[in-house]
Amino acid sequence: MTTTTSATSTASTASSERLRLMAVVARLYYVHRLRQRDIAERLGLSQARVSRVLQQAVEHGFVRTDVAVPVGLLPELEEEMERRYGLQEVHVVEVPPGTTDLAPVLGRAAAGYLVEAGISGRTVGFTSWSTTLQAMASALPDLPRSGTSHVVEMLGDLGSPALQHAAARSTQRLARVLGAEPVFLRTPGVAATPDLRRRALEDPYVRRAVELLDDLDVAFVGVGPVAVHSMLTPDDNYFSDAQLVRARVAGAVGQLDQRLLDAAGEPVVTELDDLVVGATLDQVRRAGRRVVVAGGASKLEAIAAALAGGWVDVLVVDLGTAQALATRTTDPLPTVAPAV
Repeated sequence: MTTTTSATSTASTASSERLRLMAVVARLYYVHRLRQRDIAERLGLSQARVSRVLQQAVEHGFVRTDVAVPVGLLPELEEEMERRYGLQEVHVVEVPPGTTDLAPVLGRAAAGYLVEAGISGRTVGFTSWSTTLQAMASALPDLPRSGTSHVVEMLGDLGSPALQHAAARSTQRLARVLGAEPVFLRTPGVAATPDLRRRALEDPYVRRAVELLDDLDVAFVGVGPVAVHSMLTPDDNYFSDAQLVRARVAGAVGQLDQRLLDAAGEPVVTELDDLVVGATLDQVRRAGRRVVVAGGASKLEAIAAALAGGWVDVLVVDLGTAQALATRTTDPLPTVAPAV
């Protein structure tokens, strides 16, 4: 019963994403007058794929004298976000009323996006501790082989052994559906001292993972506030409360895989950088395509900082957060559980 329901949900998400892709491609071609080659480059698709999607849009009745967009899709808001922040693509997700946990909703939407857009590149970075990205990996069906050879974790272990096991399973899942080798970063993501971090980097398995992060084709990046994650406790392979207070005093409003950013998206250099075992901001910057799947009131400042600094290429986000970002409002959003 559970398996059938999950499969139906995944199929429905994939179907919705196919409709959304038709709407996006049709608007770019017929409304904004972009060439198919330019659309392909912008969305990370082949030109042949763009041509097929345009044909499907015609067959589904999207194209008349204008583009008819199905109810529930939000192309105008997505285009405004893309224009405002220079993003390649934005996927805005409507969250059912009463939802208290955004992670499963955003994760399924991200899985649908990947089913349609695919992943191109040999090396994929994956923030396996993110509950939203874990939900994405869980919702993914088997994908056509894309040439991906490695899925490498972008941050070491956080939290209890149970949380670490869940992270490893998500990495294995994503690697399996891509037909790639999982590359684990099995060491504390936040070392107790700089010396312990240096010693961890001497391990050949850790060193291999960190070196692979130098050449990421796609990076699924974790974004969050400068605070203890709800699933963690201070010092639990993580920063202490006092360290986080000092980071906020230094101007940090958000983090990318535990690397700190200020409100303008600029790096905030503190002693905490010498404790993190994972992708550096330089490695994130060099990645071919940076994908962020996040939302919720507690993430608003962090997402805004990541966008301001140009750290994101593709954003999957809930409607409330997207509206706040599109209008640059500082008004608080409705309280929901954060999605990491």
